[in-house]
Amino acid sequence: MEYLTFTLSNLPISWQKKTTILYQEIFQNDGDFFDSMEEKKNPLINLAIDSEKVIGFKIGYDRKIGHFYSWLGGVHPSYRGQGIASHLMKHQHEWCMKHGYETIQTKTKNKWKNMLILNLKSGFDVIGTYTDKQGEPKIILEKKL
Repeated sequence: MEYLTFTLSNLPISWQKKTTILYQEIFQNDGDFFDSMEEKKNPLINLAIDSEKVIGFKIGYDRKIGHFYSWLGGVHPSYRGQGIASHLMKHQHEWCMKHGYETIQTKTKNKWKNMLILNLKSGFDVIGTYTDKQGEPKIILEKKL
């Protein structure tokens, strides 16, 4: 298994397609979030690869000066419980510290309990909640680097 880091401009199209397929499988969504990444400032894509297969991803972008937003992430169901999400998060946070970010923010839903727990164990604090457009509550978390 290997972990790779890309910007949107240097992400090979084959990895983009494989990441989209994994996203669709995890979130039961047939959309392609890469279409909306063009609007994001300085997207960072961290991938976990096993034998040319994308098995996990963690994607974020520049929210404002000194603040990074950790936007999307997931691990293939058959690879969960192996610390892959933790490793992807660690890589993302190390990159952010190296590049001068002071805080990282993320949002999650209560139904994604494993991600909520991982964020809390990784030093994130709950700083708020709100209800999204679909009427589901979302939890806002932030970590100081």
